[in-house]
Amino acid sequence: MKFIPKLDKATLEKRYKRFLGDIRLSDGRIITIHCPNTGSMKNCAEAGSEVFYSTSDNPKRKYKHTWELTRTQRGHYIGINTNNANRLVKEAVENEVIEELLGYASIRTEVKYGNENSRIDLLLEGGDCGSNCYVEVKSVTLLESPFSSGQGFFPDAISERGQKHIRELSQMVQEGHRAILFFCVQHSGIQSVFPAGHIDSSYAELLAEAVANGVEVLAYKCRMSNLGIRLSHTIPFGLGP
Repeated sequence: MKFIPKLDKATLEKRYKRFLGDIRLSDGRIITIHCPNTGSMKNCAEAGSEVFYSTSDNPKRKYKHTWELTRTQRGHYIGINTNNANRLVKEAVENEVIEELLGYASIRTEVKYGNENSRIDLLLEGGDCGSNCYVEVKSVTLLESPFSSGQGFFPDAISERGQKHIRELSQMVQEGHRAILFFCVQHSGIQSVFPAGHIDSSYAELLAEAVANGVEVLAYKCRMSNLGIRLSHTIPFGLGP
């Protein structure tokens, strides 16, 4: 996934009201940009970090700039735009980057499924695999202290929506399908992924139960720069650090 044109750079002043951020441009001006991230962004929004942002030519947008990446003062790149995660995984499936998801004939997105009014991010069908594969994508950006440990966690805030998705995936397994929780790791400092039981204990418990019942978990890391992002390689997932 390439950024065309290349992203512009600024310095973060603050993130606030969930979807807004103030940044300082090179000429000293401060502008407000859209922050496309519904999470807490814990450890991802430190004042003084570098911000890379895109610019829209849509005249109807109130905020024409979008926060895409951060580079922390420790040198880590973080993908702030969680909307990119689904696109990255879909692109990687189409380019046969994800070995565990080879062999399907077609991909559909945002397909209604389950008993709780959900939409699956990716539904893989056909080919030589026998059963359909339901793939729920989550963007992982929380690197906890000590940062040298490389331990990443999801979610970064209590997530009832995330809990619902685990229940829906478990239902698909019960119905004879394949179901995968896919952690798209958009943080260059993360080397392994775990459920954040210290933040959302219910999510961690549900995920452990789902894994025991056949839900698969994949964690893949992204390569990031102000030129683009791509899904690169698998990293370890565990139910507890």
